[in-house]
Amino acid sequence: MKRYGVWIGAVAILAGVSLHVPDYVMAAPDHFMMAGMAMGTPMTFGMALIIGGLALAGWSLLATGKAKRALAAKARRTTPGAADQFAAIDGARLSRAHVVLALVLTVGLVVDTMKPATLGFVVPGVRHEYGLTTAQAAALPFIALTGTVIGSLLWGYVADLVGRRSTIVFSALLYIGTSICGFMPSFGWNLVMCFIMGMSAGGMLPTVYALMSESVPSRYRGWLLVLQSGFGATLGYLVASGAAAVLAPLLSWRFLWVLGAPTGLLLLILCRWIPESPRFLLSIGQPAEAEQVMRTYGIELVSAIPGDKTEPLPAARPARRSFIGKVGGLLVPEYRWRTIAVLLYGLGWGLVNWGFVTFLPTFLSGAGMSSSAPAILFTASLLTVPATGLAALLYARWSSRRAIISYAVGTVLVLSLFVFLRPENWDSAGPLVALLTVLLIGAGGMIAMLSPYAAEIYPTALRGTGSGLVAAAGKAGGLGGPLLVASAPSLSTLAVAGAIPVALAALAIWRTGIETAAQPLVETPEIVPATD
Repeated sequence: MKRYGVWIGAVAILAGVSLHVPDYVMAAPDHFMMAGMAMGTPMTFGMALIIGGLALAGWSLLATGKAKRALAAKARRTTPGAADQFAAIDGARLSRAHVVLALVLTVGLVVDTMKPATLGFVVPGVRHEYGLTTAQAAALPFIALTGTVIGSLLWGYVADLVGRRSTIVFSALLYIGTSICGFMPSFGWNLVMCFIMGMSAGGMLPTVYALMSESVPSRYRGWLLVLQSGFGATLGYLVASGAAAVLAPLLSWRFLWVLGAPTGLLLLILCRWIPESPRFLLSIGQPAEAEQVMRTYGIELVSAIPGDKTEPLPAARPARRSFIGKVGGLLVPEYRWRTIAVLLYGLGWGLVNWGFVTFLPTFLSGAGMSSSAPAILFTASLLTVPATGLAALLYARWSSRRAIISYAVGTVLVLSLFVFLRPENWDSAGPLVALLTVLLIGAGGMIAMLSPYAAEIYPTALRGTGSGLVAAAGKAGGLGGPLLVASAPSLSTLAVAGAIPVALAALAIWRTGIETAAQPLVETPEIVPATD
């Protein structure tokens, strides 16, 4: 059952989603308005299938991961020759398998970014269909973002326990299952399902960057991860805004959530081309499996990489298995200040992106630009795509630390212009598109560099948890957006609220940040425990 549990669960989840479609189709004559509809037997049975499928798949992945750890622990308590294998990974050439991995995981980032990015486009439709006030509608993104915070913390930790690939597989299943948020007939059910959807979206980002940073050679890691991060975030927002502009007028706001099913299924299929992280396999005492993955990347074991800065691994530390233990490992003197710096940076970016940008369509609608808001955001997002290459170049060739600081400072300056110029009140949309484009370039560069940076400053045993904590900080910053909209609904208020923490974050990185460009990943091996 463990072997086939994931696929049996996937079939159950797909069947459960399919049972919700007939009620959605029946609502087509009323432009798919389902508010007040009774949840019939097929929908109820479908929800049971989804819950059962997720439970079976999750049990299968956890049981398999635990069994692998137990076998490895019986064979050895430390991984001999790990330093040479880590050095081989860092000093390898970029292979076709690396490129395929990057492309597949970029699809995962696009799908992941679509979920929270869609929030800003569904809120106006939710308000209209359920007759909500602005404050009431703000509960939807608040609940969803709360889910992403928990998901980032949970799945980052799980990725350190059962592996990066297994966590991505389960996230894909969650995307499919939570697509039924688009079929919910009451606002209360929308809140419940969007919370779970947020949990699924929160786990992909830290897991992807942990896997990428552990698989890509150090000389290529910086620019490749930043390009992947920037394009994944930008394309995700482009897909979300494009779907809002093209599909929502035809199929209603609900279809923006339904897209989670086909995109999640696509990601699940692509998992066939995602191998486990070789560094993770080494960290849990499975060198044979790690070397098999390394061979797929064309990596040969070497005793030293000429000219690199790889140091012998320090003495092994007792393994930290609990969530509290993992977080505590991020706060030891060696990592404490870098953790505080990136957490502050994530909080500042979250307020800008999930607070300011996410609610921009709502404010534009209030200013009489409801019909053009998706097009304005789509155009601005499209213009930011070429800028991702500049961020990657600066991060990898100039300085990761200085590039992160520069983008933060630029974002603060643009937010200040929104406060003093108030372009949302202008008659022409041109200046607004220009300012928004520069803002998205700054915010996009911030997150494009933050996630790879967070994955590079921790050892393998803590990388998933550390990346998840930083991702959670970014989403937690976004929780302030709905609160500000509910208490003091003003675009200027959101701009000021975002500018202040971003400025403090730039100062924190300047004082405590470390350089990671083209540097080997840090490693601190932990003793593999015999059993839990």
